[in-house]
Amino acid sequence: MFTGVKVFSATKAKEREELGENVTRWLKSNSDLEIVDRVVCQSSDNEFHCYTLVLFYKHKSPPAQPQP
Repeated sequence: MFTGVKVFSATKAKEREELGENVTRWLKSNSDLEIVDRVVCQSSDNEFHCYTLVLFYKHKSPPAQPQP
């Protein structure tokens, strides 16, 4: 089960080169999340190659419930 989704997508060559670094940076800044699944896609036409990475996550520990 997951509670959130994060999508990374890159079409231009420079964006594709930086995709891994962007994902790593996001993972480090969201260390309270556990990745439970992922989907990697590539689509292309005559001019562009698009990479998409979809991460499904949940919080490692449940968020604190507000006190009444």
